[in-house]
Amino acid sequence: MSSTPTPRPRSRRERPAKPALTYEGIVAAAVRILEAEGLQRVTMRRLAQELDTGPASLYVYVANTAELHAAILEEFLGAVDLVPVRAPGDWRERLAAVLVSYTGVLFRHPALAHTALVTRPSGPHYLAVVEAVLALLHEGGVPDGQAAWGVDVLLLVATATAAEQSARDADPAAEAEHTALAETLLGATAPDHPRIAALGAALLAGTPEERLAWTFRMVINGTASTPR
Repeated sequence: MSSTPTPRPRSRRERPAKPALTYEGIVAAAVRILEAEGLQRVTMRRLAQELDTGPASLYVYVANTAELHAAILEEFLGAVDLVPVRAPGDWRERLAAVLVSYTGVLFRHPALAHTALVTRPSGPHYLAVVEAVLALLHEGGVPDGQAAWGVDVLLLVATATAAEQSARDADPAAEAEHTALAETLLGATAPDHPRIAALGAALLAGTPEERLAWTFRMVINGTASTPR
């Protein structure tokens, strides 16, 4: 009578070798988790599970979750359109175009907008954005001291705008609140609120894109004309 042989335990040495950990591979895995599960799931523990390793192995490459989120942001900043830096035309309009593109990247990844308020990346893509802003300010004759402070303000305005919009997009009551605000402003009467009544619909005019571009032009002009 024959019997089925008992399978031998498989040696760990016979298993396919895991790919070696690299910083690039860690960031790529973090991006996959973000896109599939959201930023709140991008943790060192979840990332270690994705890469079939232990969290301790990741700390050789990334210090903590905040640094990991900054690395993801750095990856996405590669999509910022820097072509306007080398294009012809008014330097203010070209700078506004770069900042609109930067804001658009954060709009497409809203969870990262909040991260960008407190955690700045420091990789080549972020440095390219900063260099582009400074180059256009320099082209416009903005004094170096004002440019050095202005670049921080310009990127902060872009980041805060994206963070605010992402919060509104996530709030199911946001549209109703905006409608109620619009009705309140348009219903204001001259005796009590003369300036609101005088401006009326102008307070609500313009598309979001038009208002964003105007905001950047306003801050750019302020940077150019305000001495330190």
